Amino acid sequence: MNNRLVKPGRVAVMALAFVLIMALYLFFLYKRQIIEGEEYYNQSNETHTTNETVTAARGNILDRYGRVLVSNKECYNLQIDVDKLFANEDPNAVILELVEMVQSFGDSYTDDLPITATPPFEFRDMTEIERTMLEAYYKDKGSALPDDPTAVELLSYMRTRYDIDNSYTAQEARLIAGVRYSINVRYAINTSDYVFVQDASMKLITSIMENKLVGINVERAYVRDFNTEYAAHLLGYVGLMTQEEFEKYSLMDYANNAMVGKDGVEYAFEDELHGRDGEAEVTKNAAGTVLSTVYKREPEPGNHVYLTIDIALQEQVERILANGVAARISAVEEDNAKEMAQGTFDQNFKDEITGAAAVVVDVKTGEPLAIASWPTYEASTIIEKYQELMETPNAPLFNRALMGAYAPGSTFKPCTAIAALNDGIINTEDKYKCQGVFTKYASNGYAPQCWIWTSIEGENLTHGEENVTAAIKDSCNYFFYTIGDTLGVDHMGDTAHNFGLGVSTGIELVETRGNMSNRANHGDYTNGAEWRIGDTLQAAIGQSDSIFSPLQLAEYCAAVANGGTRHSASILKSVRSFDYSEQVYEREPEVLSTVESADYNWAAVHEGMYLVLNDWAANSANAEHWVDCKWKVAGKTGTAQKGETVQNDSIFMCYAPYDDPEIAIAIVVERGMAGAQNNPIARDIVDAYINIKSYTDTSEGEMALLK
Repeated sequence: MNNRLVKPGRVAVMALAFVLIMALYLFFLYKRQIIEGEEYYNQSNETHTTNETVTAARGNILDRYGRVLVSNKECYNLQIDVDKLFANEDPNAVILELVEMVQSFGDSYTDDLPITATPPFEFRDMTEIERTMLEAYYKDKGSALPDDPTAVELLSYMRTRYDIDNSYTAQEARLIAGVRYSINVRYAINTSDYVFVQDASMKLITSIMENKLVGINVERAYVRDFNTEYAAHLLGYVGLMTQEEFEKYSLMDYANNAMVGKDGVEYAFEDELHGRDGEAEVTKNAAGTVLSTVYKREPEPGNHVYLTIDIALQEQVERILANGVAARISAVEEDNAKEMAQGTFDQNFKDEITGAAAVVVDVKTGEPLAIASWPTYEASTIIEKYQELMETPNAPLFNRALMGAYAPGSTFKPCTAIAALNDGIINTEDKYKCQGVFTKYASNGYAPQCWIWTSIEGENLTHGEENVTAAIKDSCNYFFYTIGDTLGVDHMGDTAHNFGLGVSTGIELVETRGNMSNRANHGDYTNGAEWRIGDTLQAAIGQSDSIFSPLQLAEYCAAVANGGTRHSASILKSVRSFDYSEQVYEREPEVLSTVESADYNWAAVHEGMYLVLNDWAANSANAEHWVDCKWKVAGKTGTAQKGETVQNDSIFMCYAPYDDPEIAIAIVVERGMAGAQNNPIARDIVDAYINIKSYTDTSEGEMALLK
């Protein structure tokens, strides 16, 4: 074994180097702790105090039995500290890193730039808010931008303005520009602060903190939490204010980053739900740690809003409507396949079902119990999927139950009947013989037919002699042409308005008023055509230019069922304080109008509607759906013609039980063919109501309002 001797000179050099290093270490340690210690200590303890808005919790939305539909969930938002972000040497690199980190965790960030995310860059369809923002941005930049720039020109301008150099790809530049635009545009439009990520996941927050990314603040906030997947068209959603909303709500002491109702109940009852924000004096150290919070004004949470809707019934009605439409679509596709195989398929005939609606109301109070529109969407994801929903076929955002306007078809005939009975044009025993063709104005080239006249190819059928009850049962057009001709459209219209057709229902949500055919605005609907007697005859059977919403039809049916009393369709049941201790408001049923008529007149109309669904000899296609129903049901079918190349809309209304009505139902299926096709949907809804009414083991106490 060989031993190597270490030379003494090398040991001396190593020892000297070690001593020098230790000396330098001790010098800098002494300098930092003793000489500059006080300065660093003061910096670490440097504090600053700011006045901050404390967001008040928004009130809950509940159904008529106290089931919570929408509440609040505490969340954490990521906000960009602009001063700190742009103090970085390359803020664009930080933005790109942040965006990529957000995307990697599956979170979404706020990008208001209405340009496609990948080349070729184009403007996408804009929401009203996005368009307002873009116009404000253009105005703020003035002559720096070309007139009416293309998406590519705008991005090119942003590359220069935001110093996005060529080391970034076109797609990366678009990501950076989207964030910088979103920050910049808020100064131009003078509205809410920019929230980079709303309701950020804990994984994302943890990663940002671990990577010590500068310029990001984590703020506690509230986000709406939907406890149901249904009633989207009714509940609505909240979002940041537009410029117009800011001008309105700033007068009511709203913070500039307040979330406000945008649609539905959230919008209609904003005053009740919003509450009053508080103010706090917050002290933080240099690291941003909160040292103390002193409330100068405590936040006052919003009130809780109770709706007339029964969410259990609402869910069932939406499911039943969707299933019913699906079954109808399958039947149409099957029929089309057969016609194609036979070579008789007409490609120009439009028969695809495009939408549907179903409404259930309380006959005794007019309160809506369920309002369903198909197709629908999830309210909880509307912000993220808004653009997708806007581009989805059949307009799922459109609330057909309130905003859809449809010719009522033969469902209007009970209205014509009551108007004629009240005017003494007929009594309950008067009969007219159906001739199949109404020839009074044949010399003028107008001779409308009863539907039965050509119902069987090669045969001309009639209904024979019928009184008003039989005419409703058989839906005899000839009978209603006859009494409508004498009645006139003006008296017909007055009765229709008293039934709630063509006028506001009283609901607080946005709705269409529809239109009852009349001389005054006839040109508005038919391009200026003069009023003719044929328009009166068609109005008597629910055609001409009469169009009503499904909600109006349901309230009309309820008024027929209860003998002429039309109630408000208000959807607000009550309002309670944020701690549920105080009843702020409780609505009482409100009568909007009445249709006075003798009991025997009502009895004649009711019997006719009962026979529509229960006379096997005359209406077996209807009766087969109701034969084993627990309740006796009365109703009326309607088929609204839309032209020779478009399938008819199917309209249906009914009330139950027949002897003591509780609910009225209206159903519309766009291009659904005949009104009788809606029987299965209506039957399932009646069964669902009966079953829900019988529940006895729920914690809320089903069918017993909370007090």
